[in-house]
Formats: sequence, structure tokens, C-alpha cells
Amino acid sequence: MDKIRIGVSKCLLGEPVRYDGQHKHDHFITDTLGRYFDYVGVCPEVECGLGVPRETMRLVGDPASPRLVTTRTGLDLTARMQAWIDRRVVELEKEDLGGYIFKSRSPSSGMENVKVYNDKGGVAGKAPGLFGKAFMAHFPTLPCEDEGRLNDPDLRENFIERVFTLWRFRQAVRASPTLATLMTFHARNKLLIQSHNEALMREMGRELAGLKAREARARIPRYEAKLMRALKTLATVRKHTNILQHMLGYLRDALDEADRKELAAIIEDYHRELVPLIVPVTMLRHYVEKHGIAYLQDQYYLNPHPLELKLRNHA
Repeated sequence: MDKIRIGVSKCLLGEPVRYDGQHKHDHFITDTLGRYFDYVGVCPEVECGLGVPRETMRLVGDPASPRLVTTRTGLDLTARMQAWIDRRVVELEKEDLGGYIFKSRSPSSGMENVKVYNDKGGVAGKAPGLFGKAFMAHFPTLPCEDEGRLNDPDLRENFIERVFTLWRFRQAVRASPTLATLMTFHARNKLLIQSHNEALMREMGRELAGLKAREARARIPRYEAKLMRALKTLATVRKHTNILQHMLGYLRDALDEADRKELAAIIEDYHRELVPLIVPVTMLRHYVEKHGIAYLQDQYYLNPHPLELKLRNHA
């Protein structure tokens, strides 16, 4: 497959663009994810014309609409930054991004929880960075995370799963923007979506069932938005256990009693958090291929992202 284009804060790629002339090189981003992602680096401070090194800055004022102010001289850079942001988000439309990785706690690039200070130097609240907020508003369906949250294995898997699922969806509808494509995609991703948000999965299915062929192209953005909203809900051990048991039901007639009991026991071990998700999933994949269970062979739940990323290996 072609690499997926992902926006990222330049300092995370190892570029010395921070206020002190240093970087925040993240080797997981460049070395591990870089095997699958093609990065488009962005540094709001440098791109809006500020030098390296430069004075530090922070968010000040109302957390709902903070200003960007230098910490020593009190220079208000809000208008300058906002003018650049308004141009840059439009330019990024041409990059066909499949997601974005922000720099945590950055007053420009932070995705969330950036401190906002009052006039006396106390913390008035928290907010996204100016560019982070504008980017997410301009590209509301794109998977976004910051490098700090990617250290959490559940958030990391959720982000990468959303990126790969969105990429598959866009590849499919660009090749054939038809009702048949939407129906096939939903059928193949049904269990994956259900493992995150069963209610939305069923709602999406009902909407497709009532759709006329001539309406399919116009419905694509709405389906994409609901797909990303559903997948953003974190999957849990309970939800995964329900999916695994559901899949076991499709194998009951194919497996002998000993194999059924063994697989059921492995699923229970996962439910008790004694083994990672990859263990029952690997066993299921084995039996699905061995017995040629067509419905399950088509389910992306069993292969939502490259095995080499080891995203399902944590207990």
C-alpha cells in the first residue's frame, strides 16, 4: 500500500524548530509509524515568521478564546498567528491528509489541555492551541492525537485504527462512489465499528439500507463523519469480548468440542485480562482461514492495521 499522508508537528520529526533551537524527536513516530506514514511537517511559530531561537509564549485570557502572548515582553502575537492559520489550513486541504499528530501542551499546536493564564500569572483554564483548534475545526473527521497521548496503548491503537480505516474508506469511495461500495465497506467493517460503538454501527447500517443508488455520492461525507465518530469511542475489554464470542458462534459447527472449549477458554482469559487481545484474535484468524468462514474472512476486525505495529499485544 502507499504510505498514508499524516500531518505532524515538525519538532517531533527531529527538526530544530523549537523556541530554544532544539527538537522533540519522537522515534516511535519517525521510525515505527514512519514505515506506514508519509509526514507533512508543520511548525506554526516558524511558518508564521518567528525566528529560532525565539521568546517563549503562552495562552492568556479567556480559555474559550485565548490570546497568544510572549512570556517576557508581553507581545500579543494572536493576530499574526491567526492570519497564518487561516491560510495554512486551506493549503493543507491539498495534502490529502489522513490524520494529524500534534505537539502536546504547545500554545500553538496543542490538541487539548494547554494551560491558559490570567493577567496575574495564574491558570485560568485549559484549551487547545490556536492552530490545533483551527485545524480540528477545519478537518472535523480526521483522526488527531498528540505525541504524549500516543504513549497510552489504548489511545495509540485507537488513533492508528482510525487512520487505517479512514484510508481504506477513502480509497474505496474514490475508486467507486456507489451505494454498492458503501454497503460492502460497512459489511466488512461491521464488527470493527461494533467493537467501538454498536448503536452508531446499527444507525449507519439502517441509513444505508434506506438509501437510493442515486443518493450514494452525496451521502459519502455523512457516512465518513459517523464512521470516524463511532471509531473514536474507545473499544473496551467487554466490547471486544462480545465481538469475540459473536465470532465464535460462526465457528461452532466447524469446530469439534475440544477446539470450541479451547477457544472459549482463551476468550475468557482475555476477558479476565490474563492475555492480550492478539491471542484470541490469532486463534480466531487461524480457524476462520482453516475452515473458510467467508463472512469472518472479510471482517477487518481481524486485521485492522499491520501486525508489525503490535497494537493488540498489551494486556
